[in-house]
Amino acid sequence: MVSFFVALALLVVGYLTYSKVVDKVFQPHQSPTPCQAHPDGVDFVPMSTPRAFLVELLNIAGLGPIFGALAGSLWGPVVYLWIVFGTIFAGGVHDFLSGTLSMRQDGASISEVVGRYLGKGMLQVMRVFSVILLVLIGATFTTGPAGLFAELTPNTLTTKFWVVVLLIYYFLATMFPVDKIIGKIYPIFGAILIAMCVGVMGGVFAGGYPIQELTLANQHPAKTPIWSMMFVTVACGACSGFHSTQAPIVGRCIDDERKNRKIFYGAMVAEGVIALIWATVGVAFYGGTKGLYDAGLALHNNQSVMVYNIGKGLLGPVGVILTVIGVGICPITSADTAFRSARLTIADWFHIDQKSIPARLKISIPLFAVGALLTQLDFSVIWRYFSYSNQTLAMIVLWTGAAYLCKWKPGTMYSLVAAIPATFMSAVTATYLFMAPECLHLSTAIAYPAGIIFAIFCVILYIVKGVIPNMKPTDRLTGTPA
Repeated sequence: MVSFFVALALLVVGYLTYSKVVDKVFQPHQSPTPCQAHPDGVDFVPMSTPRAFLVELLNIAGLGPIFGALAGSLWGPVVYLWIVFGTIFAGGVHDFLSGTLSMRQDGASISEVVGRYLGKGMLQVMRVFSVILLVLIGATFTTGPAGLFAELTPNTLTTKFWVVVLLIYYFLATMFPVDKIIGKIYPIFGAILIAMCVGVMGGVFAGGYPIQELTLANQHPAKTPIWSMMFVTVACGACSGFHSTQAPIVGRCIDDERKNRKIFYGAMVAEGVIALIWATVGVAFYGGTKGLYDAGLALHNNQSVMVYNIGKGLLGPVGVILTVIGVGICPITSADTAFRSARLTIADWFHIDQKSIPARLKISIPLFAVGALLTQLDFSVIWRYFSYSNQTLAMIVLWTGAAYLCKWKPGTMYSLVAAIPATFMSAVTATYLFMAPECLHLSTAIAYPAGIIFAIFCVILYIVKGVIPNMKPTDRLTGTPA
């Protein structure tokens, strides 16, 4: 129990301290933000700080900090270290710079931001990659909550029924102005989400369930390696590239850059807390990693049923409703904005103005047709590919932040706040590519060195292309950031 509270305290301290360091590096400045420069009543709509924070939190808090944390807890309490330090030094930085750089490019989608600082070739790659990832996320975050709601409702309301219902809602949320549906219901959803997390954690304490203390030992029953499998499995609760696709949505609605620390970094820390709670609850409820693993096998890794059982076991019949709704809200509020972000990415790509309904329909209908087809695939398969794509995107965006800071703050070490976590994520994603069963599935003897070599290559590229060309003080940029 001590380890849990220490981890929780570190997340809070990290926000109160390191977020200010990051904020100082990027130096929020007074200038018209996108929603002030050209409000359109659809995507560029000013929001208050509390509302923008809740929208950002619910955008990013999908199944990752719940399902991903449950899967990640199989490695034991060592997952606390990734959730805490990943959130503070990687995830928080990633989300903050994603939102800030988008705002400084007039609310541009993350693919356009990456293209500006990493080149035209990466721009084209990112446009395609982002749209594929977002539609994949939309499909992934449809089947998950649909399964949860099917557990809670009569047998006649099957998972397929809820898939259709959710896709209809996603379509409306994608089409309507951001403040009409998303901006109005998210505060309510946020209250339910917070109540759910407090409820299940309180149930663990009240029930006297044992909470393991920190150990570096690999407690995964299948002896799956910690490196780099755990770092990809637990993505949204520590560092997630998906968040960079969501940041522009909120970035288009913030009226002052000085609010970015509370909204972007703060939402990431809040998500880290959610992941910490579910990584603790899962192992405690099932009596250890072995019990959690066996329960997963018995249920064919149906995490929707596992969450249902946890809610029912900890909180009873009334509590299970709160748990299912609370957990269901997370993926729903990520999927609707995933499809919305995909629409905006394509609109930025082909310069399609989104003020008119026909223009939005032109993009949205094909997106949802593809998304509906993807919901028919096996959830566990989609999740594995989503996780890897997710962390690859995080790596790319962190290097983008490093490139930006090299140009904006030449001759300083400021770019390291992004370059260090970018290097770490480079090693994670490369290693996973070589060793994961769904990827190349090579031995650790090959995968580990390959991951390190790739990370070193990225660092050399960063120094040669970013640091060295911007070392001369005479080259320093002045005035408003690019």
